[in-house]
Amino acid sequence: MSRFPGHYELGVGGAAGVGESYEQAAARELSEELGVRAAVRFRFKFLNRAGLSPHWLGVCDAVLPEIGACDPGEVAWHTWLTEPELRRVLQQWTFTPDSQEIFGRYLAGRAAPALSWERCS
Repeated sequence: MSRFPGHYELGVGGAAGVGESYEQAAARELSEELGVRAAVRFRFKFLNRAGLSPHWLGVCDAVLPEIGACDPGEVAWHTWLTEPELRRVLQQWTFTPDSQEIFGRYLAGRAAPALSWERCS
């Protein structure tokens, strides 16, 4: 990761293009980084002040129809984590500045329990 080398990232992501919705950007990033196509659901957005400069961050989720293969040009390493495992590693590993806030907001706003998270960096 060029902006935070040596840090883990909570999920798949990237910038939305001009005229692209958060859902469209999330679907595109899933395809680019994981090689899978899936319908995504917008969850929330917030002004992220934890990074290098303030920016709006939209969070979506998706149920993947298959396990993809990460693009090595996009992802250095990844693993699947259960929610309890993710809670533990968020306290043990060095994540990007926004990862804790994203996960906390996601948990606070979700209607159903999370099944698993994929972690890509």
